[in-house]
This record gives sequence, C-alpha cells and structure tokens, in this order.
Amino acid sequence: MESKAKSRGGRPWSFDRQKAVETAMRLFWRHGYEGVSIGDLTNEIGIAPPSLYAAFGSKAELYREAVTRYEETLGCLDVASIKSAGSLADAVRVLLEGAVRAVTDPHLERGCLISSGMVACHPEHAPLARAAATRRDAMRERIGEALQPFARADEVRRLARHLAAVMQGISIQARDGSEPAELQEIVEDVVAGVAARLPKDARKH
Repeated sequence: MESKAKSRGGRPWSFDRQKAVETAMRLFWRHGYEGVSIGDLTNEIGIAPPSLYAAFGSKAELYREAVTRYEETLGCLDVASIKSAGSLADAVRVLLEGAVRAVTDPHLERGCLISSGMVACHPEHAPLARAAATRRDAMRERIGEALQPFARADEVRRLARHLAAVMQGISIQARDGSEPAELQEIVEDVVAGVAARLPKDARKH
C-alpha cells in the first residue's frame, strides 16, 4: 500500500508504508534503536525526513510500529506445535529449537528484536524500554500458556520464567556469533534438566 506525504516544498513523496516499516524493522534489529538515525531511516526507505515525520510522527513511533510488525510476523511462538508435544520435555525442546532457528536464520538478522531490544538505553528513551519490557513479559506469559497442558500452574510459571531467560541468552549469544550447533547444546542441557525432574512417561494432563 502506498502512502503519500508532502515535502517542505509541497511535492508529494510516495512510498510503500509496509515496506518502510519492514526496512525500519531490519535496521532497528541490526543496530538497535539508538544506533539508527533519522538519516539512516530516510536513506534506506528512500524518502525525505519530512515525509517520514508526516507518515509516522517520530522515530519512536516508527520503532513501535516496527517492533509490532516483528512480533506479529517473526517473533511469535508456534503454540500449536508446543501444545502437541508428547511431554513437557518435548514441549520445551520444540520451544527452544524454534527459538534457535529464529535467531540464527541466515536470511534475517541475528538475535531477537524483542528479547535483546532496549535492554539499556538513554533515560529519554525510558518509555520505549518499558514497552520492550512489557513485550518480554507478554512473551513469558505466552510461553506459560503453551506449557499449561503439561504441568501445574506453579510449575509452569517458574519454568516459563526460566525459559524466557534462556531464550534471551540464546538471542544474545546468536548476536555475538554463536553457531546453531553451539546453541543446540544449550537446548539439550535445558531439556535434559526438565526431563530429569519428571517421570519419563509424563504425558499431557
């Protein structure tokens, strides 16, 4: 879908809004919010600053829209696959192996925009950091929801927090250059720990 805004001289600038958000998402994903300037965004999108402000209001609003796009298209959990696993350990494997694939996809940026985004920032960007933390909390809740068929509520809450921390660590290590095979070792250790705490034939209940 094309959007139209006017430059300072009144000449309309046309651009594809969805592609603009996708471009911004990749830039923020690669460099972080503070590592991307308005100039970087306008150069990559192919519009002038006035057009960007007319379309999105601010860099912060474009960032929020880009993170929402990421969350809706690339950062979602495959809840159905997790719930269809045969045991809690299998469900954890599905979850973590999916995370490893996502953060090491050779066609995308390394790491997870939500897990590792806005962990630290300048005080003036605190609202964005709080919003990022809220998204991480929501991800932890979704992990817990996916694991509900396999354990009691108190176990699920504790495990979901642990797995969210593991996934955040996997994201950071992927950004640092760890290979999928190395991250798979983390998956194996976590799955083994979960399996050791439960009967081998534990099933959904």
